[in-house]
Amino acid sequence: MIELLTNAEMAEADRLAIAGGVRGIDLMERAGTAVANCVALRHPVGARIAVVAGSGNNGGDGYVAARLLAERGYRVEVLRLGAGALHGDAATAAQRWAGPVVVAAPQALAGADAIVDALFGAGLDRPVVGAAAAVIEAMNATSCPRYAVDLPSGINGTTGAVMGVAVAASATVTFFRKKPGHLLLPGRVHCGRISVAEIGIPAAVLDRIGPQTFQNEPLLWKGHCPVPQLDGHKYTRGHVVVVSGGMDSTGAARLAARGALRAGAGLVTLAAPRDTLAINAAASLAVMVRGVDGAIELSDFLADARRNVVVLGPGGGIGQPMRDLVQAVLAAGPAAVLDADALTSFAGDWPALAAAIKSRPAPVLLTPHEGEFGRLFNTMEAAARAPSKLARARAAAAATGAVVVLKGGDTVVAAPDGRAAIAGNASPWLATAGSGDVLAGFCAAFLAQRMPAFEAACAAVWLHGEAGTQAGSGLISEDLPEAVPAVYRRLFGGGAV
Repeated sequence: MIELLTNAEMAEADRLAIAGGVRGIDLMERAGTAVANCVALRHPVGARIAVVAGSGNNGGDGYVAARLLAERGYRVEVLRLGAGALHGDAATAAQRWAGPVVVAAPQALAGADAIVDALFGAGLDRPVVGAAAAVIEAMNATSCPRYAVDLPSGINGTTGAVMGVAVAASATVTFFRKKPGHLLLPGRVHCGRISVAEIGIPAAVLDRIGPQTFQNEPLLWKGHCPVPQLDGHKYTRGHVVVVSGGMDSTGAARLAARGALRAGAGLVTLAAPRDTLAINAAASLAVMVRGVDGAIELSDFLADARRNVVVLGPGGGIGQPMRDLVQAVLAAGPAAVLDADALTSFAGDWPALAAAIKSRPAPVLLTPHEGEFGRLFNTMEAAARAPSKLARARAAAAATGAVVVLKGGDTVVAAPDGRAAIAGNASPWLATAGSGDVLAGFCAAFLAQRMPAFEAACAAVWLHGEAGTQAGSGLISEDLPEAVPAVYRRLFGGGAV
């Protein structure tokens, strides 16, 4: 279930299922059953349940859940928003409900042990105002658990945006597949615990829809992930070169180098200015150190084809010297991971960077956080108009020809061909200095082992999230590489990586 469906794609999945012979009311009954089961698992029989229902199909799901919970012995009341008539399957579901229906008003929520939010679902396309906004604010003000049907009301299913005001759910039950809005911030923090229920839509409809957005899970990329073989050696696992900054900023490159080594690169070399050799060598054991000053020497160093990936930018300095280093890397043969200062040095001049990327056959990964992305692409109209983080990353990838890793609690990986993945496993403890440098090293390690660029970036982002969880509370960036072996043991069942 790694596919993520936009609002339009989910509507098409429903349409295709019904066209194939599945009755709409049966889909609604199964959806309502899943919601009722979620509530019943967490509350004793006899609890008072308030079901806040809108006038669309989301409300219809709520009526089904209300009926089933009442049949199980719960005290259920439907709070209906709006006076308009229900239509289609939602009307049928409402007719099957014989219990009380009252006007959805803030005071009607008093005394509820749990609330089922069945107002709007994922298809909301306009800001919530008026009585609906007041009811949502009243739901959020209660101390009882709130269960969202499909998506918390007020969250856009495609973008994750809050449309004025949104329910802060304790749990969300969605159907068939998640939407991007379940993972993109701020939608993700409104969802609480998310469960996905199968309601009878055949998986074959995905072949017709052709989704291009995925949750970043091993199923997406594990088939490309290398596992060392007994007849292999360090050169078969690739050689990563990490370019170090000056004397006062060598730490970032060392973090990237350590990350690359732990994630599986066979060799890692710090290409360092000669005046930093002593400090870099003293702080490195398995990571090699070589003196490399300036763009010309870096070009010469990369002429050895065995050095097949370069990481450039962490702690490297901003300005023309860094631009020269980037141009030297992109004119050479290795795959490249451009991070931090390598991106900021092209602030507002992304076309120059894109031209150099598109002139080479080897892949390039760009790994900006939001600030770096904004500085680099502030003149890109497509990114400025994009309605979501997902759309911005896609626009940048298409325009540059690079795989873009737009970092954050909802890191998006976007490929030039339109594929994209959203992380769902980030730890909040990853928001610490140097964490992104380690991620750049992870990316380089998978590229060095010759994974395709999109899959390599996805694997690195997933590994980064899992390492953050493994290291746990209070982690610092140095902890992340050391958490990798435990993550790999889980991923590969104890196999060697």
